[in-house]
Amino acid sequence: MSPKPRRSPKPQERQRDPERTRKLILDAAIAEFGAHGYAGARISAISARAGVNVQLISYYFDGKEGLYQAVSQLWQERQRELVPPDTALPEQLRRYALEATNNPDGARLLAWSGLQYTGPADDPDHETRNRMLGAGVGELRALQAAGRFPAELDPACLLVMLMSAAMAPTTLPQIVEGVCGVDPRSPEFIAHFADQIAVLARTVGLDLPDPE
Repeated sequence: MSPKPRRSPKPQERQRDPERTRKLILDAAIAEFGAHGYAGARISAISARAGVNVQLISYYFDGKEGLYQAVSQLWQERQRELVPPDTALPEQLRRYALEATNNPDGARLLAWSGLQYTGPADDPDHETRNRMLGAGVGELRALQAAGRFPAELDPACLLVMLMSAAMAPTTLPQIVEGVCGVDPRSPEFIAHFADQIAVLARTVGLDLPDPE
C-alpha cells in the first residue's frame, strides 16, 4: 500500500495563529537541532515536537535551512539582550557561561555545528556566525591596541579559547564531573564556573581601564 501524499496546509491552518505557530516550530527546532545538530535533525521530528503539519515548516521557513537560519537569528537577538553594548568583557563571558543554565540547547547547537562541520559549503550559518565572531575579534584587537594584553597573544585565538572555556560545562561535562567532582549541569556549579570565567578574564587583563 503506497503512502498517502503529503498535503499542503489549508488556508485556515496558515491563518489561525501564525505567530503562535511560528513560535511552536522555532521552539521545537531549537530542541531538535540542539539534540541532533543540523545534519541529524529531521523536519518530521520538528513538526511532531511542535504538533503542526510538516508543510507549515516549508510555508513559514522555506525548509530546514531556512528554519536553522531563523534559529540563528533568534540567538543573535538573544545575544543583544544578554550583552548590551559597553558590557565589560569579563561580564560578557560570565553571562555567556550562565546561558548553559538558561538556554542549554543554544550551546549544544553550537557544539553540534562544530562536530558536524565539513567546510563552509555545508554550513548554513557560516556567514552570519562569522560576522558576529568577527566583531568579537575586533573588540579584542582594540583591547590589545590599548595595552590590555600582550602583543604576542593572537586575538582570534584568544576569542576561541574564551568561547571554549565558557561552553565547557556543556561540551565537556564528563571532564567537569571528573575533575571538579560535581554535577556539571547544576545551576550552582554553572554559576560558580561563570564567576571563574570572569576571574580568568580579569586576570588576563581584559577589564583594565583605558589608558589616559
